Amino acid sequence: MTTSTTTATARHAAGSRLLNKVPEVTVWFWIIKILCTTVGESFADYINETLGFGLTNTMLLFTAVFAIVLAIQFRTKRYVPFPYWLTVVVVSVTGTLYTDMLTDKQHVALWLSSTVFSVLLAVVFGVWWLRERTLSIHSITTFPREAFYWLTVLVTFALGTALGDWTLELTNWTPAQSVLLPLGLIASITALWKFGANPVLSFWLAYILTRPLGANIGDWLASPKTAANPGDPVGLGLGTFTTSLVFLGAILATVIYLTISRRDVAEASGTTHEPSVTNARRERVALGGFAVIAAGTVALMIWAHNQPHVTCDPTGQSETMPACPKAALTADQTTAAVAKYEKLAQTAIAQDRAGTAAASHATVQKMRDDWDADATSLQAVNNTTWTLLDNQMDEVLKTYAIDHGNIQPAPAAEQEKQLGTLLGDLRSHRF
Repeated sequence: MTTSTTTATARHAAGSRLLNKVPEVTVWFWIIKILCTTVGESFADYINETLGFGLTNTMLLFTAVFAIVLAIQFRTKRYVPFPYWLTVVVVSVTGTLYTDMLTDKQHVALWLSSTVFSVLLAVVFGVWWLRERTLSIHSITTFPREAFYWLTVLVTFALGTALGDWTLELTNWTPAQSVLLPLGLIASITALWKFGANPVLSFWLAYILTRPLGANIGDWLASPKTAANPGDPVGLGLGTFTTSLVFLGAILATVIYLTISRRDVAEASGTTHEPSVTNARRERVALGGFAVIAAGTVALMIWAHNQPHVTCDPTGQSETMPACPKAALTADQTTAAVAKYEKLAQTAIAQDRAGTAAASHATVQKMRDDWDADATSLQAVNNTTWTLLDNQMDEVLKTYAIDHGNIQPAPAAEQEKQLGTLLGDLRSHRF
């Protein structure tokens, strides 16, 4: 689907103008966009979870990378496939991480983040329209319009992530099942665009929906073939690394093809975007069609939500479901848990003293994972003691640059000091 261009005002005609900075919207555009959104999901999970980089560090890393690649994209004078699609790949990861940060770290409900991003997107569109009098991607010919364009793209990725995760939370669909909803909605939007719906509205609706579509495809490919726990996603078992590698390769091959063929450059494809006479009646009918689709989607979500399904995650690791409540540990279980953390702290201290930083980091990371898994049960025993120990555990994690904003670990002496404090607290503050 494509969008139409309005006549530029005299103010913009007088300003510094460039060739259009975005590709022609062809089938290649949508193929590579979906490939990028799949990478946004799988690559973010690989860096964050598989490599153990931590959500905060991964978000900060990709925010910095996004700033760099966006600066490169702004310096180009026309659409060039490689920097453009590299920016889309990076912004897909970054937008995903922003929503994940709100959900996993700030514990913002997905319905709330979906609402906030929807309002933010409406504000961006409103300001863009008031200043430029067009939302068409065929007129990205000035710096302000390109800035609005990339801000919109970033928000649509964050919004698409929130909406996709919220859908999974409400329905408990498998990744394979969840692919069908955004795919069906995109097909319906395309049909209405063909009928005569507003092209700008059709484009941006489809653009938002490609995010949950690509993410669901990524989850389906990467998730294990069998669920380790009730409610865990089941897929083809490729893993996040293989999925990311396959799709990054597909993106690279497509970009090379487009660079050589120039099939997505307007002047090369012979496409023009002169203002056309629209059929107002067809646009109104199509707008009604959008309303019917929206109502049908809401009805489907309500129906799916009311079907019997797992409503909590027993592992406490799900991004879309709350953790199942755990019973308080018995006295013997609590003693064993505390002894386990004492032993891990002692092991990490010994590894620091031996100069084996990597081993010490791995030990503390295991301690973090076990602590998170036991958190609910230990809180139920004595919340005051748990809170004190949890705060000190955070101080230890900071020195190892685990799950905190600092990129570089602290010196071994500081790590040992914080571990010693934690060890003392474990021994003196009994549950």
